[in-house]
Amino acid sequence: MAAAALLQFLLPSLSLFLFSILLIFHCRRQNHRRLPPSPPSFLILGHLHLLNPSIHRPLAAISAAHGPVILLRFGSRTVLLVSSPSAVEECFTVHDVAFANRPHFLAGKILGYDFTRQPTRLL
Repeated sequence: MAAAALLQFLLPSLSLFLFSILLIFHCRRQNHRRLPPSPPSFLILGHLHLLNPSIHRPLAAISAAHGPVILLRFGSRTVLLVSSPSAVEECFTVHDVAFANRPHFLAGKILGYDFTRQPTRLL
């Protein structure tokens, strides 16, 4: 009787676990199809370990090793490093609409009333 109860719990749990793993791998593969190359990073910190007090030297070394357009992660933020003048010109002329936005933080959404910038005084 205990084995039947264990089997009733174990079978749905195992199937849910396998489904979630497959879903995670599918989403990762789908999101990274057209992204620029990126050097190896840590899980939570991202590429913060590559930065020194003089920030231009490690970024120049990374761009020399991986190419003119590189994707970096600084904590939870994704950063696009563009180091060649032709790539910068293309970013600011052809794809200017895609790069014209600013990141939306949760605090700005809560405190800024859904980014409307119309604060009201709470009484």
